[in-house]
Amino acid sequence: MPYLTPYDTGGPLQDLISFRRDLHQHPELGFAETRTSRVIRERLGASGLVVRALAGTGLIATLQGDKPGPTILVRAELDALPIQEISSVAYRSTSPGVMHACGHDAHCAIATLVARRLAEERESLRGTIKFAFQPSEEIAEGAERMIADGALENPRVDAAVALHVWQPMPVGIVGVSGGPIWAAVDELSFVVRGALGHGAMPNQGIDAIVAAAQIVTALQTVITRTRPPLDPAVLSIGSIQGGTAWNIIADRVEMHGTLRTFDPHVRDLLLGQIHRVARGVAESLGASCEVEDRYSAPAVVNDPELAALVRNSVIPIMGEDNVVPSQLSLVGDDFAHFIQQIPGCLFHVGSSNAAKGLDHGHHDSTFDIDESCLPIGAASLEAVIRGLLAQS
Repeated sequence: MPYLTPYDTGGPLQDLISFRRDLHQHPELGFAETRTSRVIRERLGASGLVVRALAGTGLIATLQGDKPGPTILVRAELDALPIQEISSVAYRSTSPGVMHACGHDAHCAIATLVARRLAEERESLRGTIKFAFQPSEEIAEGAERMIADGALENPRVDAAVALHVWQPMPVGIVGVSGGPIWAAVDELSFVVRGALGHGAMPNQGIDAIVAAAQIVTALQTVITRTRPPLDPAVLSIGSIQGGTAWNIIADRVEMHGTLRTFDPHVRDLLLGQIHRVARGVAESLGASCEVEDRYSAPAVVNDPELAALVRNSVIPIMGEDNVVPSQLSLVGDDFAHFIQQIPGCLFHVGSSNAAKGLDHGHHDSTFDIDESCLPIGAASLEAVIRGLLAQS
């Protein structure tokens, strides 16, 4: 098991848990995180950090040490998801249809407490830490907005780090690897157009619902027959809307989905086939299909040297056996935009505990974390920051 950390007992532990639960109770969607931003700003401002708004509801909280050194960016996400929480815990969401189902509440609580703790040691700190509380990660727009608004400048950032509580990994384990760990994300939109008709006389219309169903089925071959077998990729259709009444042949269906890839060449190959299949199937049924793809975020590719530093910084806290390679996953994160411009590393903090029933997946209405991961995440993040600041 991990060694005891400064965050495991007394005030720091209670602060972590209570603040995380407060954020969990008051989730807010992307670019609407006004309360979340305000309560974080109040806490950090009271600790002497220089806090400024960025990208709407985002924050940059700067802690400048009294000694010269590198500038580090620490990213934490503010936003929640449009999910109705199903839970009996006292700290369940009070916002109908919105919940923290990915762990961003934990990330904000951890980053806030680490910032306040390090602020107490300003005189001995070497360098500058910019805590970036990012809006709208879930729709992959916040990071680019923060960068456009100057998050990486004044002073120029030398390296970026982020942690993510991780349900596939049990509490007590930290994962870190160099190279690609999370996938590039494309958002797909389809508009299928047919012709209205009477439900009893379908031959007089062009059924957009039937065409859409055939397109969804045919798209499965894009992964099984177009993707090179050894290249990870996934294509999922997540929403379909069409039709106006039970007895009318629908003339329009909208569908939305996502493509996840690691290799840019595979991405281009699959996107081309998605467009061809959707249009071709629709046309074969007398319908049409417009396809749009939006490149939300590139793959998260950790800098190998920085990943090694993260690992070496965390081992004294966790023990070598509890620091393992990150699990490759086709989820995505727009933190990738930061680390396309500067060296960076995103590492995982295990958060599941099957014995307690805390093993439901991210983006699930019953998702929750084993709060034992909070002091582990805080101690690990602090150790990583100290390791980075120690670099010349």
